[in-house]
Amino acid sequence: MTVRAGRQPAVFAGQAGAFNFQIGNPGRHSRYAVHLALQSELAIGLAPAETRTATLYQTTARRGWLQPQTLTVSSLYPLGLFRAWAPLRFDNPLLVYPKPAKRQLPFPESGDGQVAQGLSRRQGDEFYGLRPYQRGDAIRQIHWKTFAKGQGVFSKQYAGAGSSELWLDYQQAPGHNSEERLSQLCRWIVDAEKAGLRYGLVLPNLRVPPDTGAAHYRQCLQALALF
Repeated sequence: MTVRAGRQPAVFAGQAGAFNFQIGNPGRHSRYAVHLALQSELAIGLAPAETRTATLYQTTARRGWLQPQTLTVSSLYPLGLFRAWAPLRFDNPLLVYPKPAKRQLPFPESGDGQVAQGLSRRQGDEFYGLRPYQRGDAIRQIHWKTFAKGQGVFSKQYAGAGSSELWLDYQQAPGHNSEERLSQLCRWIVDAEKAGLRYGLVLPNLRVPPDTGAAHYRQCLQALALF
């Protein structure tokens, strides 16, 4: 049998990381009751010349690269009296993004018009975030769910698709330490992408220009993961 490491999709911290392995049987005889174990376990069988993808899971706790634990391949076939096994180590890390903050805080705003921070807002009809309530805001704009949780009074903001540009700056992100700030930036990136906004990211060692789409989304999240 042959075992090769596959590609791993990135996950957020706290989610189960999925490690993919290509299991091949180049021989002319079927392989029965092949047992694979990482943190999760899986039993498969292979026909002659068959190759299958086996996905095994491992818990994630922190951001960054996560190497898989030892993959154990074993079998008790055919009688169940003897166990043949082999421990395998692979250098195929999985990328873990920070865990998004739970609280839905408003996007950062620019008070002085500087390019490196804040949101350039235009009128429109698509919801894109929250801001602190200001006298004169319509009652229908109040975000009652946040108010009911005792998190303060916020007004919903709207913008036309593609009409807003948002800068997410590490220095503006609330938090008592770097991990809390990265968690909040992660929350903002997820929300901005869902809202279809153009957003940029500013870290002490990196600046990602505003854009949108899957590639930009992954680029920003990877920057947080490897910060």
